[in-house]
Amino acid sequence: MQIATWNVNSLTVRLPQVLAWLEANPVDALALQELKLSDDKFPHDAFELAGYQSVCFGEKTYNGVAWIARAPLGDVVRNIPGFDDQQTRVIAATLDAPGGALRLVNGYFVNGQEPGSDKFAYKMRWLDALHGWLGEEIARHPRLVLAGDFNIAPEDRDSYDPAGLAGTILHTDEERAHFRRLLALGLSDSFRLFEQPEKSFSWWDYRMLGFQKNRGLRIDHILVSEALKAGVRACAIDRAPRKNKQPSDHAPVVMTFDA
Repeated sequence: MQIATWNVNSLTVRLPQVLAWLEANPVDALALQELKLSDDKFPHDAFELAGYQSVCFGEKTYNGVAWIARAPLGDVVRNIPGFDDQQTRVIAATLDAPGGALRLVNGYFVNGQEPGSDKFAYKMRWLDALHGWLGEEIARHPRLVLAGDFNIAPEDRDSYDPAGLAGTILHTDEERAHFRRLLALGLSDSFRLFEQPEKSFSWWDYRMLGFQKNRGLRIDHILVSEALKAGVRACAIDRAPRKNKQPSDHAPVVMTFDA
């Protein structure tokens, strides 16, 4: 099976690109972030014509997450239970697989703006709540995948300028500590299970020729639980869509595993 994640930075703008990518890359499930549309505007019919089921959790203009899958998705949860949040950042669903049900969690993690800001404090609260809930989810669903735009570069090698950007947003010790806390739940970064090319990034700023100069960050991740880790066969970043006309600033990440 293959599971992918992609921050599309507006599904309204990028829907033709997503459909074209799915036709060329018929993954079993795709996590989308930053939909920037309300649920009533979600293009379920377009995905159904392409052979996919979909569940979404959106809001007008900002945020928004969805799962697109070849098989029906059940037991859908929107946002982090028990955490009061007006922003649409998490959607979880269960997908049947040959080895048993897969629990799929898709998160559009808070950016945080800058250390010391109110938005950074919100990010810390949000990450605490996510950690607590995921511990419960893994206990209930040992075969779990956490995918999404984490807005965290976990290590120096995940940043084009680790020295110059040290301590800035997405690079802070606090954010990286939260990433390690997720791993401590028994999750593994599927990308780092394999030897990867140096300077492998999933996001590049639109400005200052960020993509052309490979001034990027690896902030889009797929984490897998211990029950799935041994079955992971590959994980790669697909840079091709970043070369599209009017691309998202993120590239898809694709994991291949024995399900």
